Amino acid sequence: MSEDFLHYLSGRAERLIRQAQDEGAFDDLPGKGKPLALADDSAVPEELRMAYAVLKNAGYVPPEIADRKEINSLLDLLESCDDGAETLRQMQKLDVLLMRMNSRRERPVALAENDPYYEQVLRRVSLLKRRMRPRSDG
Repeated sequence: MSEDFLHYLSGRAERLIRQAQDEGAFDDLPGKGKPLALADDSAVPEELRMAYAVLKNAGYVPPEIADRKEINSLLDLLESCDDGAETLRQMQKLDVLLMRMNSRRERPVALAENDPYYEQVLRRVSLLKRRMRPRSDG
């Protein structure tokens, strides 16, 4: 396509948008006045962001992202779990997920201290350990 045609097309689109604005076509859209729900892809390496966005739009979730979601769900469950046997089962699931993630990565999950995800897991596990300590009543 020639540059003139693209310039014409861009100008035409701008005029149509402006006309729709003037006619009030955008006044009653759902979510008006609310912040946009933008995806935080800061944890995704810059060279992979476009590929991940295309895959996400196609409905595909990378295995590591699915594992992280499941780990977060398990951590939430562990925080609210009062049953010792259930806690042990969930911690075993967490251990399996972490091993699976470690097998896919160049560096182990547990050693990735500069990863913001590592900090989240560390904080939650520390809270769980504090809660699970036996209380001395005497």
